[in-house]
Amino acid sequence: MRFLPVSLSTILVELADLDETLALFASLENDPVAGIEETVPAARTLMIRFRPEKIDGQVLAAELSRRDLTAKIPPSDKLVEIPVHYNGEDLADVATLTGLSIDEVIRRHTESEFTVAFCGFAPGFGYLVGGDPALHVPRRQSPRTRIPAGSVALAGAFSGVYPQNSPGGWQIIGTTPLKMWDIDREPGALFQPGYRVRFLDMDKASGKISLPVSEAKPRKEPSREGPHFEVLAAPMPALFQDLGRFGQTGQGVSASGALDRGAFNAANRIVGNPHNTPCLELTLGGLSFRAASRTVIGLTGAPCPVTIETAEGRFTAKTYAPIPLEAGDTVTLGQPPKGMRCYLAVRGGFDVEPVLGSFATDTLAVVGPEPVTAGTILPLKTETNEFSSVAIDEVTAFEPPAMDEVVTLDVVLGPRTDWFTQKGIETLTNQLWQVTPQSNRVGIRLAGEVPVERRDSAELPSEGTATGAIQIPHSGQPVLFLADHPLTGGYPVIGAVAEYHLDLAGQIPVNAKIQFRPIGPFADITAKNT
Repeated sequence: MRFLPVSLSTILVELADLDETLALFASLENDPVAGIEETVPAARTLMIRFRPEKIDGQVLAAELSRRDLTAKIPPSDKLVEIPVHYNGEDLADVATLTGLSIDEVIRRHTESEFTVAFCGFAPGFGYLVGGDPALHVPRRQSPRTRIPAGSVALAGAFSGVYPQNSPGGWQIIGTTPLKMWDIDREPGALFQPGYRVRFLDMDKASGKISLPVSEAKPRKEPSREGPHFEVLAAPMPALFQDLGRFGQTGQGVSASGALDRGAFNAANRIVGNPHNTPCLELTLGGLSFRAASRTVIGLTGAPCPVTIETAEGRFTAKTYAPIPLEAGDTVTLGQPPKGMRCYLAVRGGFDVEPVLGSFATDTLAVVGPEPVTAGTILPLKTETNEFSSVAIDEVTAFEPPAMDEVVTLDVVLGPRTDWFTQKGIETLTNQLWQVTPQSNRVGIRLAGEVPVERRDSAELPSEGTATGAIQIPHSGQPVLFLADHPLTGGYPVIGAVAEYHLDLAGQIPVNAKIQFRPIGPFADITAKNT
């Protein structure tokens, strides 16, 4: 085993192969280690997020190094059959790469029995192993920007099915009409770790293939009867957020959640709400809404100008302070001069339904409550049992950056820093990186004069990625992952922003510049016995 730093609270365990990875994962599932919060298995690594106040990284490494990696995972009783039209646009290329005929590629794929090794990349995307070794092919040299949902594909030793339209570099050999991810199904992902999978050639099937249909769960329609806000304008959709959706990595669903957690928590304290009450995350202001009843709101994060129009006239309000509203009052938020995101809390909370146990909206996975746009009715809760007093002494944890500023972010080097030359590491840490307009909740896309130089062009097997990870694609221009990043990734991560600077990262506007500052040299984690 090799133990590599990911961040201050996450390590990556590198193992010999997938069998060892799954054995360690099963060992931790059967006999958990106190302090471990989440584990993400991948091709030959296990990413482990832990609580540093509960267990030290070196002590955790020592505990993991004692685990038995020889145990084999018993096969599941669950068999999933996937009907396929073998009409993929890369089918002929796969035949050429393997030296087989197209018919032989199809035959070998349908005669194989696969196992779902792990899930990642997107909700419902299962990495399938156990297929015919003759079908092992490399990823495409140039990834596609859009692969349709239902595409059956190959890459390396894996087969898989894209659950939704997404970019990707796997070789497409066919399509299936089955819905791989369905939030109305239980569980939502058709593939679960350990399931056995077989593919059926629909064009040669003798009988009619029936497709399962899930019944949509009833959704509560918003009502104007009780207390509510009516959204009058939302230039950018507002998103419900909480502190994240945990425990769903087995379905390929990452945590998501508020990008500025400190501002989110402060918004709830300002109105006296219980911890982790869902708030609205607003990007670059612009929201306008009318209150239908008396209530109190709080706004935190980026300093949006706040205008309240009442029956008596118009006045301005401050952020980081309780703002009382009467029925008929209209609230309009301007564009913040600094920062990117502000958080709107209302006393008692919004009456919104959770999705997979959380109110977080994951824009990449398309999981969470519906985005809030003009015309949306936002019902408010009226329960007061858990209220506390409003907080009148809240202050911002940091001054949000402006678009012409340089923002310094502390970085933990790893886990793949040694995939880069010394010059590449110096380029990352010495050069200023400009935030591009292509940035969003998935990640901040950066541009610099000199790309980060790699040692070689070797292909990295997919492995878990953490919020704050700085991934370096072939272009050498970094992507700083934010809360909606994919659970796994196939490009090397040179470092990760320290957890205490993640809120700041979530507030960096387009055209600002970032300076990465390592908090120490890159080194493997050594096991320390207690």
